[in-house]
Amino acid sequence: MESSMNLPSIRRCSAVAVAVAVAVAFAAAAIAPAHAAAPSSKPRSDSYVEQARDIAQAQPGPHEGEGHTTAYPFFAQAEGFDLVFRQRSLHPGASIGEHTNDKDEIYYVLSGRGELMLDGHRRQVGPGDAILTRRGSRHGLRQFGDADLTIIVVYRKPAP
Repeated sequence: MESSMNLPSIRRCSAVAVAVAVAVAFAAAAIAPAHAAAPSSKPRSDSYVEQARDIAQAQPGPHEGEGHTTAYPFFAQAEGFDLVFRQRSLHPGASIGEHTNDKDEIYYVLSGRGELMLDGHRRQVGPGDAILTRRGSRHGLRQFGDADLTIIVVYRKPAP
């Protein structure tokens, strides 16, 4: 079978394709949103906004829990800020292992379903549930179903 294109015209087509690919890459880089950059690890003393997608961290279930989670440690770089404000998504089958609290802590369920163990009692939790665990309380949380269990976790940082 004979090709209808000769070698010089194939080379021109290849050169054009490479030029188009390079131009597209430069254009994409020029219009890429600012949030694509890695978050700064330097302390910050200003007021600022963070996007969850910029700070997401894949982690195993905390407190020797099971499975995979994604943590979103908002304002971790905020200098002099004495609160931890974290979103955590427990992916299917994941858990926060049972542990005894050394501080007061709040979980707020944004989405999904789970089973909470709080001081020996088990109950189902879902969107809109707020859970207060006091210093000395024992608790753990397990994701149920096909959807991620997404919570907000808030507590005071220990004094330096």
